Amino acid sequence: MAAKLVKSRRRIGRPPAGARAGERVKDYPQLSIRLPGEVKAKLHALSLVTSRPQWRIITDAFDCYLRARPDAERRMVDDLAGRSRRRARSRTDRT
Repeated sequence: MAAKLVKSRRRIGRPPAGARAGERVKDYPQLSIRLPGEVKAKLHALSLVTSRPQWRIITDAFDCYLRARPDAERRMVDDLAGRSRRRARSRTDRT
């Protein structure tokens, strides 16, 4: 009798698609923005052409913009963002 091949079971559904391994996009905070129609159309088209979700394109664009800022400005942004994360974390610890 031939030996059965053991297949690794693939999980049902889409794999987690967060920015880092194991993160789920649905756990990210949501943000609503208004864009001019032509910008939204270009974002959608770029998403289709590159096969990347729109949130990743926007995240990459934001990171690129931040890297282009002066060092002092980046440090200030990092400091303010760190404060915001600590404040949010302390609020969830209290509940």
